[in-house]
Amino acid sequence: MLGRQYRTTTETKHFYIDLVFYNYILKCLVLIDLKIKELSHQDIGQMDMYVRLFEDRMKTEGDNPTIGIILCTEKDQTMEKYSVLEENKQLFASKYRLILPTEDELRQELEREKQIIREQIKGKE
Repeated sequence: MLGRQYRTTTETKHFYIDLVFYNYILKCLVLIDLKIKELSHQDIGQMDMYVRLFEDRMKTEGDNPTIGIILCTEKDQTMEKYSVLEENKQLFASKYRLILPTEDELRQELEREKQIIREQIKGKE
């Protein structure tokens, strides 16, 4: 871990990223932003800016592209579809829970995700 509440500075402002790691296996920086609310377009834009900033200022020769992960309590498929998350292979958003799901809830979630993937594949054919 490189830092928690990692401070990075531009020419005009300071920003704090919740968690910053360097993954030695992937050879890249990993930025994680924790949100205690539903994913918003502002959150996505903020992470996109962080990734671009780290690509410009922190990435070194031989590093792979920086990865940005937003963990939020709720996410909206429409928000993902019509934002940079759709095309950018470096940005990800995922929902987290404060309690462990039941076995049945896990099965339902896996089936739901499989259906989403099937629909995406079908839509690209």
